[in-house]
Amino acid sequence: MSTAVFTDPACLTHETPDGHPERIARLQAILTTLATPEFAALDRRSAPPAPLTEVLRCHPDSYVQAIRAAVPDQGIRQLDPDTWVSPGSWNAAMGGLGALLGALDAVIAGQARNAFAAIRPPGHHAETAKTMGFCLFGNIAIAAKRALDHHGLARVAVLDFDVHHGNGTQDLLWDEGRALFVSSHQFPLWPGTGEAHETGAQGTVLNLPLPPGTKGPAFRQAWEQVVFPRVEAFAPELILISAGFDAHADDPLAQLELQVDDFDWITRRICDLADRHAAGRVVSVLEGGYNLDALAASTAAHVRVLMERGA
Repeated sequence: MSTAVFTDPACLTHETPDGHPERIARLQAILTTLATPEFAALDRRSAPPAPLTEVLRCHPDSYVQAIRAAVPDQGIRQLDPDTWVSPGSWNAAMGGLGALLGALDAVIAGQARNAFAAIRPPGHHAETAKTMGFCLFGNIAIAAKRALDHHGLARVAVLDFDVHHGNGTQDLLWDEGRALFVSSHQFPLWPGTGEAHETGAQGTVLNLPLPPGTKGPAFRQAWEQVVFPRVEAFAPELILISAGFDAHADDPLAQLELQVDDFDWITRRICDLADRHAAGRVVSVLEGGYNLDALAASTAAHVRVLMERGA
């Protein structure tokens, strides 16, 4: 077995305005780090762009076609206060989703023990018919639906440790009793959702709001006391991770104070759960993280643990 990394070169063609935090350099920093000798054992793979049928697992066709029509032939176009598209954005979105679904399929088929999808634009803020927070499509929710409906799994857990609430994933999985969605995030903070009373139509949403200034020990304690017992009880057959690294202390968009060691720790603990319940099956996808040095170091720590478990 091994750890697979999936990406798509189209993800480097999604352009945003100068000074925008979600920029091409984010993915370049990660790919540069993962190209060092330490990560030579990674199983580097590609997958075809996602077909529209996969996007339609979570989004209506009218929304998908509106996104496609909004992509300009030149320049950049603003879709909402935070989200922009450029000529390469459609291919980036479909290529990135295809990479994530390729990672999912490889892990479920036993071709890799776990996998990381290094893609952009991110996805966990995209709601059913609404772009938000740099996101066009709900990548990880689509992956969860594919795992359930195409691969026939009975229970999938989606764990999101990005500093911002995964409002889009929550929206897309709100009625899905076969998927447990967990989000830890700074609160109050944009987008303003993710309070503890938001529990989903079937009680399968768990939000863990954390106050600004939360450091590693309090973060770890919250996951140990609140999240992990819930995941244990749910006994998922697959764990999907929304891997946002913007809870790092150096990130410019928020005020949690995690360090690289905290991302190492949470990855290990998630893999422990996967070992007990899901035959080690973990599929992780990049979400946020906007300080390039902190993003690269945190992603390296995350993938390093996946490699240890995938060996």
